[in-house]
Amino acid sequence: MESLSTRVLTSVVGFAVVSLIVVIGWWAMLPALVFVAVMGLFEYIRMLDRNDIDVRRVSLGVFGAAIIVASLPMIPAPPWEGGSWREVVLTVALGYLLVMEVMRPGERPLERVVYSLFGLLYIPWLLGYFLLLRYTPDGETGLLYFALPLLATFAADIGGYFGGHFFGRRKLAPEVSPGKTVEGAIGGLAFSFVIVLAMTQLTQIGSPLDALLLSILVASASQLGDLSESLIKRALKTKDSGSSLPGHGGFLDRLDSLLFAVPATYLFLNISLFPR
Repeated sequence: MESLSTRVLTSVVGFAVVSLIVVIGWWAMLPALVFVAVMGLFEYIRMLDRNDIDVRRVSLGVFGAAIIVASLPMIPAPPWEGGSWREVVLTVALGYLLVMEVMRPGERPLERVVYSLFGLLYIPWLLGYFLLLRYTPDGETGLLYFALPLLATFAADIGGYFGGHFFGRRKLAPEVSPGKTVEGAIGGLAFSFVIVLAMTQLTQIGSPLDALLLSILVASASQLGDLSESLIKRALKTKDSGSSLPGHGGFLDRLDSLLFAVPATYLFLNISLFPR
């Protein structure tokens, strides 16, 4: 019960802090996301260290922060059609990593490039979608859209916990996360749908079908994000990514679901199923 109370308290405080930062806008989100990206990369590097895997540490921090800044929607678009500064930063990062390995190769140069690039894609690249979604299609409506994955993921987490606790029988992915159950996943999906349906109807930003599709997408992305981080931790023989958040482990342990749910919502909106 003490562990559950600590977990719930951390969740509530974290939800309130994130909500406040999102409401304030990009000038609060930008430094917050840079901080979270650096902390997430630090946890990632520490997990790699325990397995004797080396990466370009300073380069990860610099390019990680650059990807977040490049995700600001108000930055002028590149002078060519169909591109983004995010892609430019990622391409430069890949080129830099390859050049550094050619100039100063280590024992396992390809491994260092691959793990460094994966760290950039998994953490700052996905976090950049937080800024993109917050201003899709504009600052006012984007706030409502951003609340959808935030509330849906929170609801999926709660519904999944109680659904798995009271009804959990069949394992969802026993080799990756033994604690996850099919019944918990269904409970998370059901509660997520209720919350998304209520919000979309109160704000009139979508039909019940939109709410159903989004809740399925967000709940599925949330589960995939959770399982993906479990897969990474299992591969790197780590229980928690860190210990910064009481009852939740590290930043990656808490953000794993949102890292997939927010980009999924952004892509969902950009195929125009919701009216703008």
